[in-house]
Amino acid sequence: MHATDTIVALSTPPGRSGIGVIRLSGKEALGLTRSLLFDDDFEPEPNHVSLKAIHAPDSKEILDRALITYFKSPHSYTGEDIVELSCHGSPPLLLQVIDSLLFLGARAADPGEFTMRALANGRLNLTQAEAVRDLIDAQTHTAVRQAAKQLGGELSARLQPIKDSLLNIIVPLESTVEFVEDDLPDDIIRDFAQKLSALSTDINEMAATFRRGRLLKDGLRVTLAGRPNVGKSSVFNSLLSIDRAIVTDIPGTTRDALSEVLNLEGIPVLITDTAGVRTSFDTIERLGIERTRRAIIDADLVIVVLDGSQPLTFEDKVILDEASDNRFIIALNKSDLKSFSEDVPPWAEGYPLISVSAKTGVGLNTLSAAIIKPFSANYTNESSFVITSARHYDLLKRTGDAISSSENLILQRVSEELVLAKLYEALSFLGQITGETTPEDVLSQIFSTFCIGK
Repeated sequence: MHATDTIVALSTPPGRSGIGVIRLSGKEALGLTRSLLFDDDFEPEPNHVSLKAIHAPDSKEILDRALITYFKSPHSYTGEDIVELSCHGSPPLLLQVIDSLLFLGARAADPGEFTMRALANGRLNLTQAEAVRDLIDAQTHTAVRQAAKQLGGELSARLQPIKDSLLNIIVPLESTVEFVEDDLPDDIIRDFAQKLSALSTDINEMAATFRRGRLLKDGLRVTLAGRPNVGKSSVFNSLLSIDRAIVTDIPGTTRDALSEVLNLEGIPVLITDTAGVRTSFDTIERLGIERTRRAIIDADLVIVVLDGSQPLTFEDKVILDEASDNRFIIALNKSDLKSFSEDVPPWAEGYPLISVSAKTGVGLNTLSAAIIKPFSANYTNESSFVITSARHYDLLKRTGDAISSSENLILQRVSEELVLAKLYEALSFLGQITGETTPEDVLSQIFSTFCIGK
């Protein structure tokens, strides 16, 4: 990424819309806008909107009448001059305006480059920058609130006292190395060890929230599995409250996996309807059955759907056996039929079993609760602090290990230089979380996951 270039990108999603926003950032942002307007005297007031006609650079024809908003450096998202062009949301028009700006000398922005510049110019730290991506990708209201809290600097605020405490230990140790020839007194050794132990506990407690944070951010993968015609697709549609999957009385209607995201108690659940498992000589159906088996293996939870109005079949037993290697529950469907037995069959003793009717909706709330229950034990509420990033979790664990090692070393009365090396290592890991010491290749990898225009 070349920080001196003036970059341009569409900042609203591709496709037809009422408005499409094109964003320019860099020292030539205002100059390029003047060229696009054919108005060298254009001096917009920062943070105010102007209605202007924009022109094609070559033919000078009017392309659109757009709202122009100017954000002056350093009081902008990137810390540079930014101009936003709010045009009518026609895809060909937006492409023509962007092409005109490229012709005039702008460069197409890389993924996440606007936010990368905000980081480089001190407008955001790295945890806040990552929160921008998480906020855009959030699938539930709870995930939105957690990302917004991190964007507000919650994680950075929690890490700062830990950094300060580490420095309060490092400074006297450095002085000891430079000016004191005798060993440190026992009371000082014990005091340092106690402080390091407390810091290690704080770090590990933060890292321990990742299990809940990952659930909040990435959600669960739930697979509906069963033989044909037991009502998997009907259960799928009923859980989603929409007719997403085609339902017929013909066995084998579902040929391929079909997935949708369901919001359960603020946790995104990717629920997948699969092809019925049976012996088949149909090539397409066999491919669908193989995908079903892969979906069962990859799932966090498998819902084995059985027809409760019929005796257990050999194919049911095969599916139960395949699902038993994973966490699973049984949905005994068709409880609305007269032939349905309310008694728990002998083969189901010890299995988590819920009677449901996809037709009437009976038991579906219980099924939804059962989906989330194994994963939401001790689950945090939306006001609690959680770590949602695997990168943050890994660096916190490394920080905790480095602090624990320094505690052990100081109690063993080894050289202060070795203790300091571990403490500086811990500081470096914390700095990588917030972006102060993050290697360039790691930054490039992080920002490559951003959308273009942000």
